Amino acid sequence: MATQIVTLQLPEALYVRLQQHAQATHQPFDEIARRAIEAGAPPSWEDVPAEFQTDLAALDRLDDDALWRLARSRQSEIERTRYADLLDQNAKGELLDAGQAELVRLRTEADRLMLRKAHAAALLRWRGHHIPPADSL
Repeated sequence: MATQIVTLQLPEALYVRLQQHAQATHQPFDEIARRAIEAGAPPSWEDVPAEFQTDLAALDRLDDDALWRLARSRQSEIERTRYADLLDQNAKGELLDAGQAELVRLRTEADRLMLRKAHAAALLRWRGHHIPPADSL
């Protein structure tokens, strides 16, 4: 991985905290600072399956209000019920080809929604917002 040399100004309290941690753990300051930046950086959409990357990449450009709407969004009751019914049929071996295709489609849509919600929440957190537990979103 290529690296870049960067000069940045840190508040003294942050510098001291990172320096103390580096000393306590016997690690180089640069390593501690790099990990702190990585942990606080916006989430990468490149680590998800390719079929979802375009959706997640687009979220980086949304304003906070749009991200909040997405983070609070839910799958429809009809889709949740249909998905549960298809799962039951599949478990019983009663699902035909059309049902299998619908089950895959609903699963992919549910995965896409959950990834988008998680990414939106992570972006909001990175932008300084307090994110409540997922069940209260």
